[in-house]
Amino acid sequence: MARSTVKALFLLALALPGTAPWAQVAGVRRTDLLRHDSTVPGREVVEVRVEVDPGRGVPRHTHPGDEVLYVVEGTLEYLPDGQAPVLLKAGQSVFIPAGTVHAARNPGTGAGAGIATYFVEKGKPLITPAK
Repeated sequence: MARSTVKALFLLALALPGTAPWAQVAGVRRTDLLRHDSTVPGREVVEVRVEVDPGRGVPRHTHPGDEVLYVVEGTLEYLPDGQAPVLLKAGQSVFIPAGTVHAARNPGTGAGAGIATYFVEKGKPLITPAK
């Protein structure tokens, strides 16, 4: 499949609420674990497991709320725009503020996986591609 076709499918999936957009990116799998209304009106908590094959990643994007990622296996790298990359190994976490444009990838040679928890605005797509 051509790179432009994969990118188009990714962007389409991002626009649809309730979809698993990372499933559209080769080498990246997302499993939804929890979606629950928050005690804060208009917010919800979403938790997912993200698995990233070596050398693969997720293109630049944002979230409509804060993200916390805990790496459970391997190595993952978060690439926030305008900041130094953040390399995380199993047992480490990162906080990404709402609206921060970032990408993520697995720079290692083995499987990489993390649990991402989002505190987001209810009814908005979890992931929006960056322009």
